[in-house]
Amino acid sequence: MARLDVTEVFHGISFPGHLHTQESLEHALKFQFQDTDILIVSYPKSGTTWIQEIVTLISNRGDSHLSQTVPNWTRAPWLEQYYFTAVLEASSTTPRLITTHLPHHLLGPALQGTKAKVIYVSRNPKDVVVSYYHFHKMANFLPKVDTFAEFLKGFLEGTLHFGSWFDHIKGWTSPTAAIDNLLHITYEEMSLDLPGSIKRMSSFLQCPLVEDEVINCVKHCSFSSMRDNKMINYTLVSEDIMDHSKGSFMRKGEVGDWKHTFTEEQNQYFESIFTSKMQGCTLEFVWEKQEEEETKEEIPQQKTKV
Repeated sequence: MARLDVTEVFHGISFPGHLHTQESLEHALKFQFQDTDILIVSYPKSGTTWIQEIVTLISNRGDSHLSQTVPNWTRAPWLEQYYFTAVLEASSTTPRLITTHLPHHLLGPALQGTKAKVIYVSRNPKDVVVSYYHFHKMANFLPKVDTFAEFLKGFLEGTLHFGSWFDHIKGWTSPTAAIDNLLHITYEEMSLDLPGSIKRMSSFLQCPLVEDEVINCVKHCSFSSMRDNKMINYTLVSEDIMDHSKGSFMRKGEVGDWKHTFTEEQNQYFESIFTSKMQGCTLEFVWEKQEEEETKEEIPQQKTKV
């Protein structure tokens, strides 16, 4: 199913028609979750692939065989994409690992009354928009982009594919989300303390690991390991769908890389919109890479609370 130039608009949100149909999106909202399911939720370019890899490794107690032999879109299929039902039916993996970019106001009702575990991963939005911009350049199933300034405007206005970042993160992390089994973890936490983040997730998933298993998880889900793993880096996808000559899916993975793209004017524009839209939100964001000489006691100073 190519449909590279098709856009599906569903509940006012645009989705790439290459992967989504009205039927697949409707099916997602009616999906019957099982209590043993693990659901990874994110806005695009927020650390989804990283969480898919970590949860796969945790579930296999640090053994990398599955993550090196089965593509991540098969072992953690996307709930709203057209191939989801077929992949899930063909899989015998338990617990089922499912991924989604859907916002809470659409998917939340389907989770009511289940004990499915939800891992929500977020990333500071300046790095998100830069990563998403570069992804648009290579993904032929996403609209073509011109300048970063134009893309940033679309991001802040919530008109890009998959909708508003602001609505997405506030919806899933709000106290009114009413999801009992939800763990919110950030890209920056994983960058700062990957072993600790893995232990936190393994505890949440009720699959505690011994130290050697944690070490193996860290080894196989490091950025360099994932970048070189064709089951993760999307090099298995054909050039007509993802043009690998125009960029790499695993690009940099650095916290604070936005500084190499944003102008001072764009940063001020971003800050004004961000402050307005996130008013009253208690989330904290890490915007810069921690310096090696800084101690953990100094880390909170680098967070912005809104």
